[in-house]
Amino acid sequence: MTKRSKSYRAAAEKIHEGELYAPLEAMRLAKETTVTKFDSTVEVVFRLGVDPRKADQMIRGTVTLPHGTGKTSRVLVFAVGERAQ
Repeated sequence: MTKRSKSYRAAAEKIHEGELYAPLEAMRLAKETTVTKFDSTVEVVFRLGVDPRKADQMIRGTVTLPHGTGKTSRVLVFAVGERAQ
């Protein structure tokens, strides 16, 4: 069995296995229980209940890298009236 540090054990005591946390509380716990000196990665998983084999239910997303991709971004908006501002 591996030997864990005091800070790791203290952080592990704050998290209860099997308990579901609200997103705000989960982020608070992630910030409180960090044991590294660098920015950690957090993985988020959503169960959306869609069938990816069907074209109308495909879900795609993008993430902006910290220093960008070097390309300029263009945004196209279809709006009328006040919302066009």
